[in-house]
Amino acid sequence: MIAHLKGRLASSGVDHAVIEVNGVGYLVGASARTLDALGGEGEFVTVHTEMLVSEDSIRLMGFAAAEERDWFRLLTSVQGVGARVALAILSVLAPDEIHSAVAKGDKAMVARANGVGPKLAQRIVNELKDKVGAVALGSGGGTPAPVAGASADAVSAMLNLGFKPAEASVAVKAAEDELGDGATLDTLVRLALRKAAK
Repeated sequence: MIAHLKGRLASSGVDHAVIEVNGVGYLVGASARTLDALGGEGEFVTVHTEMLVSEDSIRLMGFAAAEERDWFRLLTSVQGVGARVALAILSVLAPDEIHSAVAKGDKAMVARANGVGPKLAQRIVNELKDKVGAVALGSGGGTPAPVAGASADAVSAMLNLGFKPAEASVAVKAAEDELGDGATLDTLVRLALRKAAK
């Protein structure tokens, strides 16, 4: 499993970039938002990745931020949403805008993306309403704040271990509440795993 790439941006296209790491060029699919964030060719970049394996291909998707990668995972968990549609949504909406659309049930906002009709937008909003805690935990009344730093990485680690988004989110939140803000990723994941096992 490739979690991230650090290297030089060798080239980029409409929907992809090539990241050169120690002489090896990795082709990663990416949203327009990520491609904009990467900057110009030759610059040193860090890209969070998601590996997609199917019967006939292995592809890497790249994201400028871990939050975008986590939303990609959630979006592709919805029936009818493949990598291309998820990237189209992430190209027009930032993670906090997707969260807001899901929380408010605003299918029109989601339908702004290419390839997303009203029915699919409605399904995305409906199915993700329960899972939205995996990407953003409540901050007391207002719009939930995105999980940052070690918390986001801990949720991601739990998802990689096969936990459902809601389970991962609740376990990491409980671990973070017990350990405090300064907890390391390793400590957070260990305690979250213990809490999820109860």
